[in-house]
Amino acid sequence: MSVHANTGTVLDRILESRRAWVEHRKRVLPETVLKYGVKAAPPVRDFPAALSRDAINVLAELKPASPSRGVLRDPFDAPALAQSLEDAGAAALSVLTEEEFFHGSLKNLRDARRSVALPVLRKDFIFDPWQVWEARANDADSFLLIVAVLGDIQLQELIALGRELGMEPLVEVHTLEELSRAMAAGARILGVNNRDLRTLTVRVQTSYELIEHIPDECIAVSESGLRTHDDLQKLRAAGFDAFLVGEHLMLAPDPAAALTQLLTPPPQ
Repeated sequence: MSVHANTGTVLDRILESRRAWVEHRKRVLPETVLKYGVKAAPPVRDFPAALSRDAINVLAELKPASPSRGVLRDPFDAPALAQSLEDAGAAALSVLTEEEFFHGSLKNLRDARRSVALPVLRKDFIFDPWQVWEARANDADSFLLIVAVLGDIQLQELIALGRELGMEPLVEVHTLEELSRAMAAGARILGVNNRDLRTLTVRVQTSYELIEHIPDECIAVSESGLRTHDDLQKLRAAGFDAFLVGEHLMLAPDPAAALTQLLTPPPQ
């Protein structure tokens, strides 16, 4: 069972919606059918290697909308965005697949991945093994696990299933207690979300507070609220290997140009 208690937040509403959606989809598309889809899926691309290069590794996120900002890009052309972000130097892509609150889709995931050579992460609210099978059947190379919405056994089982399918998950935390739980579950890629999912407030200092507790052998990813090259440089100096950037890119008139600016030192 999940450790998450319903307190009426945006996160609660998303989870309630997602649980109903998963239960419906499981009846329509049984896990045995997804397993056939996994057999036909292309080989998994190396997500951990992409995030651990000796470079400023940006995990560029394709996100049509968000609960805090509403619609971010309309029209939304996933293949064109993916190609332009790859050309601009993204290390990997994250694609939102939650429909109601983020206007994402599995089609966006498949279309984006087919248009690039980068590893692609499925960004969603995953709590059921069925969703992990669904991610791989739709060509994902990794997937997100949010510690705040999972129990310890759930977390361990989902990490283990991901590895069985060749996908190393990005395990997201927001507090030291969640980080301790993630490490106890054996997480190897640890994402520190600077956005509190219950209040949607962003505080980049969260990354600086938690990085000292992340072992060197783990891949550390700072997520949310990153807007400048200086932000990334300072976090890299603090020990982060990669940076998830979504809204900053999606709100830019030219996301590829915005990514280039993030990766390029400003003129002296």
